[in-house]
Amino acid sequence: MQKATTALFFALSVLALFASSTQGKDWWENGNYYQIYPRSFRDSDGDGIGDLNGVTEKLQYLKDIGFTAAWLSPIFKSPMADFGYDISDFYQIHPEYGTMEDFENMIKKAKEVGIKIILDFVPNHSSDENEWFIKSVDGDPAYADFYIWHNGIVNETTGERQPPSNWVSVFRYSAWEWNDVRQQYYLHQFVTKQPDLNYRNPAVVNEMKNVMRFWLGKGVAGFRIDAVPYLFEKDLDRYNNYPDEPVIDDVSTCPDPDDACHLKHIYTQDQPETLDMVYQWRALADEFKKEHGGDTRILLTEAYTSFDNMILYYGNGIRNGSHIPFNFDFLTNLQNDTKAPTVVEHIEKWLNAMPEGVIANWVLGNHDNKRLASRYGVQRADLFNILLQTLPGNAVTYNGEELAMTDVYISWEDSVDPQACNSDPDRYYDLSRDPARTPYQWDASPNAGKCYKTLI
Repeated sequence: MQKATTALFFALSVLALFASSTQGKDWWENGNYYQIYPRSFRDSDGDGIGDLNGVTEKLQYLKDIGFTAAWLSPIFKSPMADFGYDISDFYQIHPEYGTMEDFENMIKKAKEVGIKIILDFVPNHSSDENEWFIKSVDGDPAYADFYIWHNGIVNETTGERQPPSNWVSVFRYSAWEWNDVRQQYYLHQFVTKQPDLNYRNPAVVNEMKNVMRFWLGKGVAGFRIDAVPYLFEKDLDRYNNYPDEPVIDDVSTCPDPDDACHLKHIYTQDQPETLDMVYQWRALADEFKKEHGGDTRILLTEAYTSFDNMILYYGNGIRNGSHIPFNFDFLTNLQNDTKAPTVVEHIEKWLNAMPEGVIANWVLGNHDNKRLASRYGVQRADLFNILLQTLPGNAVTYNGEELAMTDVYISWEDSVDPQACNSDPDRYYDLSRDPARTPYQWDASPNAGKCYKTLI
């Protein structure tokens, strides 16, 4: 154990020297990024829900403890079926979080403090309450193909209409939902209230670029881009059908056909067009700076994908991609019993694979995973935070991790996360993201220093 610890500290010393010698000149290089989950971060008005004014109140705190930028999970108008990741208006602030004036005041305060604001950009889908989807359902020519629709197939035995393919949602069950008005199925890779946008339609691509330009014009420093691997699906074949995805080799590891893990997602994730879209968004960010001046606008990308794919998000040698393609190899491979040599192995794996001229990044937590202190142990939380801050490149911290906050037990009856609610009382807790989304503990008083109406 002593040898392993010595090896880790030696590696960190070398990496610290490497970091000091490669200090970036641009604001975002070797930066310190802080994820805020607005709903439970800070409630400024006592209505029981975190809000933008609460974020504004705490920007100085973030600056004081060394953060470069704050990334806010979605703040746009939403029915909250998936707590902001189902957006009904990409151009409006969710009323529970505040107003556009509150947002503008937050940007102004951030500039005064010297901290950047990064927004969560959710391009794969919208809410089914979005005007675009409503118009698509009604057959409006401008929006008819904004989403992915299909007539389905007729079962030759029963004569009944059924979904176009066996594709399964991330949150269980068929990824296809029948719409009585349009008399077709629509695709939703997440909950039924999150219909997938159709990126094979140039109008969708242009509209989502307009969304980015709108918020860049409001003064944000960039975007964290959600669920990137799901942007494209395999295109229709010559018979106007979608292919079924194959079942995994060892069905015993995931026997339930309603679970996403039952299938190999070779047609619904990581399609070749996906990286091109990331490169287009990078070009947009670069062009915005050229046209409007100011600092570099950056992209952070979320992609739970293969290691090789994560590296390709940086770029392909010709076109640039994400400034910070989240290093989930680090997040997903370190466990409570991980020894120092394994940590060093995964550090070196990323550093050795990076293309020339890009910046490393390190992620140990976010709103979709159990908290760092619960996964690695409270007794090791500070060590892992020190590790995160010592490594060369960019560090990403989820709110509360700097305090070693742990998961809060949420019962089956109180669960609201759709990933948990679509499960069952025996399995829900392992799937639930609710425990990591509870209120930030501003002090030791009841209700974390504020009276929150809901836990997330």
